[in-house]
Amino acid sequence: MSMRLTSWAAGHAPWSAWAWRNTAFAAAGLPLSLPAVLAVATVIMAPGHLPGGLVALLALCPSLTALQRSRFWSLIGLNVPQVVWKERRFRWKRMMERLRSDATWRQFGYHLLAAPLAAAGGALVVCAWVAGMAGALVFSWVWALPLDARLPGWTDRYVLLTAGGVLLLLLTPWLAAAVTRLDVTAAAALLGPNRAEELERRVENLAESRAGVVDAADAERRRIERDLHDGAQQRLVSLAMNLGIARAALTDLPPEARQVIDEAHREAKEAIEELNNLVRGLHPAVLDDRGLDAALSGIAARAPLPVDLTVDIGRRPAPTVEAVAYFVVSEALANVTKHAHARWVAIELRTRGGLLRITVVDDGRGGADPSGGTGLAGLAQRVGSVDGTIRIKSPVGGPTVITVELPCGL
Repeated sequence: MSMRLTSWAAGHAPWSAWAWRNTAFAAAGLPLSLPAVLAVATVIMAPGHLPGGLVALLALCPSLTALQRSRFWSLIGLNVPQVVWKERRFRWKRMMERLRSDATWRQFGYHLLAAPLAAAGGALVVCAWVAGMAGALVFSWVWALPLDARLPGWTDRYVLLTAGGVLLLLLTPWLAAAVTRLDVTAAAALLGPNRAEELERRVENLAESRAGVVDAADAERRRIERDLHDGAQQRLVSLAMNLGIARAALTDLPPEARQVIDEAHREAKEAIEELNNLVRGLHPAVLDDRGLDAALSGIAARAPLPVDLTVDIGRRPAPTVEAVAYFVVSEALANVTKHAHARWVAIELRTRGGLLRITVVDDGRGGADPSGGTGLAGLAQRVGSVDGTIRIKSPVGGPTVITVELPCGL
């Protein structure tokens, strides 16, 4: 306990880095408050004229804010978030945007009121250090004087002055810390963006990051599909062809050898079929080449039940949205085939108001529950990856209607 108390006292002593860092920070605010002091003095000295000093201070707000942010970061390591403006180039539109922004007027309030008050606190801190040092060393000043210049009977006063100076030196670091804390609080509230704007900016950044991850994942799936199609799949096709040629040409082989060739040929064809299914599951080549209509027509043709497919989307959406739409229809159709016991499925894709709307209807037994398995939950995750929405209506006895809306900007 004593070691902890000693460490705490050393860390908050007048000679500690904590004390001098806060002192340097408080004192550095003095020159930055001069524009506000001059502006207020101009208004007081010429009350009947246009407050040009305040207008000048308003014009200097961006530069003063940048200097204050640098002071906070350099001296105490605090990063005050920067206000991000939509219009960056210097033009009339940018000027009007900044004049209408509450961030501009909050910064103006900081430079007009908070900065001078913090500077006054900084001046008080500097004066306290000087007065404390002078009081603590009063006997040094007295001893440096000639004997005939010393005041008789002032020894008690010198002792009191010395004790007061030492006490002031002990209290000044806490005064500097208080000034720093108040300045930090004011800067956090006034210099940076307000909390709503900061949250909005973070949401935008997260949305952009997520979109980048989704695009990168889709691009990686397309790359893997191309590599499998152009590499392993072609090798398997070549192997199957060679085995087929060998089976047809080598007719004089023993039955055991022909059986081995037949089994190898059959295994090669099954491997090609499994690889085709895997490639289509990753990212079908026809989707990139011919779009959603052709890709979904292939899915509908392979389905074990009748599928009524309608695709009316005009211009093609973004590749990522197109891929999500394809997999949504593919997984929805797979769920219908496995669980719905349906006799038919109707699938419709249309664009309306910047949205790609996908509707999947089946006449199965209904009762589909997203919490009951991974199929519908996977659909919701795919749709959510591009900020889409999904609605599932599946009463017991059917029909089941799945409606998906994907933002596509068309």
